[in-house]
Amino acid sequence: MRHRAGRSATVALAALVLVAAGCSQGAERPASDFREADGKAAAQRWVSEEFTPSTLSRDQQLAEMDWFIKAAAPYRGMQINVVSETITTHEYESRQLAKAFTEITGIRIKHDLIQEGDVVEKLQTQIQGDQNIYDAYVNDSDLIGTHSRGDYVVPLSDYMAGEGKNVTSPTLDLNDFIGISFTTGPDKKIYQLPDQQFANLYWFRYDWFTDPDIKRQFKDAYGYDLGVPVNWAAYEDIADFFTSKVNGNGTIDGKKVYGHMDYGRKDPSLGWRFTDAWLSMAGNGDPGIPNGLPVDEWGIRVDNCRPVGSSVTRGGDVNGPASVYALTKYVDWLKKYAPREAAGMNFSEAGPVPAQGNIAQQVFWYTSFTADMTKPGLPVVNSDGTPKWRIAPSPHGAYWKEGNKLGYQDAGSWTLLKNTPQDRRAAAWLYAQFVTSKTVSLKKSIVGLTFIRDSDIRSDYFADNAKKYGGLIEFYGSPARVQWTPTGTNVPDYPRLAQLWWQNVATAVTGETTPQQSMDNLAKQQDDILSRLERRGYGGSCAPKLNPERPAQYWYDQPGAPAPKLADERGKPETLDYDKLVATWKQGN
Repeated sequence: MRHRAGRSATVALAALVLVAAGCSQGAERPASDFREADGKAAAQRWVSEEFTPSTLSRDQQLAEMDWFIKAAAPYRGMQINVVSETITTHEYESRQLAKAFTEITGIRIKHDLIQEGDVVEKLQTQIQGDQNIYDAYVNDSDLIGTHSRGDYVVPLSDYMAGEGKNVTSPTLDLNDFIGISFTTGPDKKIYQLPDQQFANLYWFRYDWFTDPDIKRQFKDAYGYDLGVPVNWAAYEDIADFFTSKVNGNGTIDGKKVYGHMDYGRKDPSLGWRFTDAWLSMAGNGDPGIPNGLPVDEWGIRVDNCRPVGSSVTRGGDVNGPASVYALTKYVDWLKKYAPREAAGMNFSEAGPVPAQGNIAQQVFWYTSFTADMTKPGLPVVNSDGTPKWRIAPSPHGAYWKEGNKLGYQDAGSWTLLKNTPQDRRAAAWLYAQFVTSKTVSLKKSIVGLTFIRDSDIRSDYFADNAKKYGGLIEFYGSPARVQWTPTGTNVPDYPRLAQLWWQNVATAVTGETTPQQSMDNLAKQQDDILSRLERRGYGGSCAPKLNPERPAQYWYDQPGAPAPKLADERGKPETLDYDKLVATWKQGN
């Protein structure tokens, strides 16, 4: 889940330099009385009692566990320390999988759970102080542009072929990981191993949208059918309808309802609301998967892999018409169609609100809330346990083009550092592979609903139980999912750049600045940071190298982003019937 109340964007990994590669061996470990037979017996027990269902047969599971038992032999008796943010998936790993790994391999695991901002702070401290605090970290793949330009992360491609060859599972099956492209750098090397993933999608009350009386009222008011909005014009109409017009006064069953939900407090989570692809949903940047090229969803232009500017005057799109439109719509909808208190909420506070039953739709909803939205007894859950809501592809803004990404997908991923001693790194890598292995990943997916393997998504279990999850399985099983991706490699210093976003968006929410002024300020501040990174040469051949400034019109006259202002930023509203939409989804359209 993106439960990131503690996330701090004040760190700057790009500013850090390793003093040493840190290849020293770990401290001498205590003798272990663990026997291979103990591991085999534990594997039998865990496979029978916990790691079910699985996409593997029981014999295949036991064979995979047997490899872990043998590969762990040199490291038995060690205690390995790893860390991740506090979400349901990682709680399961810390509570269950760490215990299982210890009983099966003889390597003790201390899996700490802390706020995401604290994870990055610990990562920074380890790099800066050249002290091994944790032996492996689960941190967002949003840092791929930072990690791949630094000299502190062990590229997993190199590790698996070299130093870590003997501790790399033959059944790892990297091609089965749906997010492996997210953790691949500009040099085509894999830097991180995905551990959990979730997307932001469109959420709506299926029961209301299919109610004949409500459908009739909507068509009478707007002249077209109520359905899943394809574009922002339709989303806006639906928001207006439920907030003020349904049943004449914006009520259903006598209760006030709202056509939109969001959050607006000046808080780091307001930054993710935008960097998590809101601008690309509006249509800024260029087509390209996983991220727009040459201009990505942050509005940063690259030349090959070199960031060359954020401002329109440098060929970027942070303050272009599409981005200003994106911020304008966000502020307008928050004030017109969401509950009054939403403007004072942060991400964590706003997340549970749709489950209370008075929200008709949400344009930007993280699937990490799926488990919480399916609990028995909620106003949004039927008596048979099926949801009254559904999720669908996000509607796009007026500037959006075919081939643009349509939303964001979070991918918390295992990361190894160079200053971790070799033996500790090897043991931690075994644990990282264990908690993502096919033996355990289906059960972990059922618990946390944060899929990482294609084989799990296509498993019999999820095929048989898809109706419980409101469209989540259909989304992840469709080719359309590739349009939802994390922050990409254009962003050379994610922590330092990310902190600029919430500070500038917040002044637009309060009215201290216009949306244009906010984005102008953000663009300039981003370019200032890129300029500093350029002077330091951070990233070597992929270091920033800013374009000289030119009149904005020069760039508007060039193909692609930034695009000039549209004469009509609304366009014709378009909706689709949900069930027909799912059919097109499955076709990848």
